[in-house]
Amino acid sequence: MLRYIYSLLFYLLLPLILLRLIWRGFSAPDYWQRWPERFGFIKAKPVNSVNQEVIWIHAVSVGEVQAAVPLIQALQQPWPPPTILVTTMTPTGSQRVQKLFGDKVWHVYLPYDLPDAVARFLNRVQPRLTIIMETELWPNLLFACYQRQIPVILANARLSANSAKNYQYLGQWMSTILSYITVIAAQTQVDAERFRQLGAKPTQVRVTGSIKFDSRLPSDLSEQVTRLRQQWGQARLVWIAASTHEGEEEAVLAALAQLKPVFSNLLLVLVPRHPERFQRVARLCTRQGYKIVRRSENGICTVETDIYLGDTMGELPLLYAACAVAFVGGTLVPVGGHNLMEPAAVGVPIIVGPQVFEWAEITRQLIAAGAVRQVNNVSELVTELKLLLANQTLRDEMGRCGKLLVEQNRGALARLLEIIARI
Repeated sequence: MLRYIYSLLFYLLLPLILLRLIWRGFSAPDYWQRWPERFGFIKAKPVNSVNQEVIWIHAVSVGEVQAAVPLIQALQQPWPPPTILVTTMTPTGSQRVQKLFGDKVWHVYLPYDLPDAVARFLNRVQPRLTIIMETELWPNLLFACYQRQIPVILANARLSANSAKNYQYLGQWMSTILSYITVIAAQTQVDAERFRQLGAKPTQVRVTGSIKFDSRLPSDLSEQVTRLRQQWGQARLVWIAASTHEGEEEAVLAALAQLKPVFSNLLLVLVPRHPERFQRVARLCTRQGYKIVRRSENGICTVETDIYLGDTMGELPLLYAACAVAFVGGTLVPVGGHNLMEPAAVGVPIIVGPQVFEWAEITRQLIAAGAVRQVNNVSELVTELKLLLANQTLRDEMGRCGKLLVEQNRGALARLLEIIARI
């Protein structure tokens, strides 16, 4: 009964959902494209596929796509490889799939969680296996897979305390939704226990770790870093504020204003989280009197350049690797944080704010290892940056600790592949 009420409400809210797509399209025009896919009218399976058996991987946006890369690459190793379908929900996620894999995967948008849209989608795809990255719990989609006896793996699954609390309001229905999933491959014991408390059966849940620890850096990363540092100026002391959100850029620029009198050759690399905000952040920087160079224009920094704006997608590992210190955004505002393994993997000391509830356990591990410093406000951010920018020995030690923790936690991908093989 609750699923029918949910579906009815979804249909009633559909005009507002479409209006939101139109509104978002004014800042990101790609939201105006490919609407039929959002209702299950998808393009045909690639005819050049040697193996027509489909493994479907859903990765909602850029972060989940990036996490899925080693999994997709591993699934493409057997010959003939299965047809890999990758769905996303955002244009940025779509662009990332296309840039990484081109025509090596089948890619469409995930349909809205409407019974008819889901049915059309599954009739066309007919997947042998569904793998959902992290935590996308769509009741109609999961029920349809269950009805059709399509196994579903919730891979790299994580559940913050806030999300678990919100799901508890669904009561017994949450337990029913989770019962449609074949295996929940949780990142940590804490995540696993939260899923169990919501009604998942103990036999459903496995702790596999985070496959983000298994992401491999490009073999030519060192050469890329050298070229980028030449663009910035070899003598510049560089720090990065990455994946920043509305309200955080102001805090970062306030910190920069206090740091520049202390470090005359300081350069800030500023990378907003969402591409539709690139232009807005650029205007904010120039309004405050800072001279900027944009990554998209491949510009060369001069001694007068204050900020290098990272207005491209998919380049964070490179930008992190070229910097002395990293502040990871989404942590000074109540977003919950972003991927800390990327800077840790390249040996960069990390600073985060207090709002890390989406990455609480991994943040705790990195703090305990000595790889992360946590601050509560701009004043504390400035204090930590002054300490780290002035002390290369401390930076090197924190970076070494982060890289070591990443290496010690590899293996989640192998455990996930074992589950897939058994299914």
